[in-house]
Amino acid sequence: MKIEHILPADIERRSMEIIEEELGDIILPPEEKDIIKRVVHTSADFDYVRNLRFSKGAVDAALEALQAGCTIVTDTNMACMGISQPGLTKLGGRKVCFMSDSDVAAAAKAQGTTRAQASMDKAATLEGPLIIAVGNAPTALLRLRELIDAGKIRPALVIGVPVGFVNVVYAKEVIMDAGVPYIVAKGRKGGSTIAAAICNALIYRLTRHE
Repeated sequence: MKIEHILPADIERRSMEIIEEELGDIILPPEEKDIIKRVVHTSADFDYVRNLRFSKGAVDAALEALQAGCTIVTDTNMACMGISQPGLTKLGGRKVCFMSDSDVAAAAKAQGTTRAQASMDKAATLEGPLIIAVGNAPTALLRLRELIDAGKIRPALVIGVPVGFVNVVYAKEVIMDAGVPYIVAKGRKGGSTIAAAICNALIYRLTRHE
């Protein structure tokens, strides 16, 4: 195998070139392409080319929310930390994860639910446009659907990419039928890094000029 000697600053650019080459004859929708490529770049998994699903107008809705200084709510601190703070700062937005909050822990214990569910209840109290990015807990998506149906929350975008085996596929299907904009990874695959990658692709579209 030939070793490529590339400066650190050029690694991402070269990685995207390799992904483009390996896509071959696959034509991705222009509004989705950079998001899918960033997820592939993060995971080295080309299954996401087929598995990522976008509702009509989801990208535009997300970009509008970001330009309005939205709050991104994640279900893990890992996803929250992975989202570009410099990019969000430029846009006047913020990122939060409520999973470690004492009030969320107390609510989950009192209600006999998970912290992920309780964190969605807390998200429903926030003002302004919201992007909900779920990369770990299907229970967060299931509770989110209940809140949407009850008219208690209306996210500008739901990123539904929890990973795993229990309730994961079902939770993704439920959120795709919730009547809100979504980007979902169908099947079992996903994770916090995927949730952050999707957020960053959207942020970079507004803050980078490549």
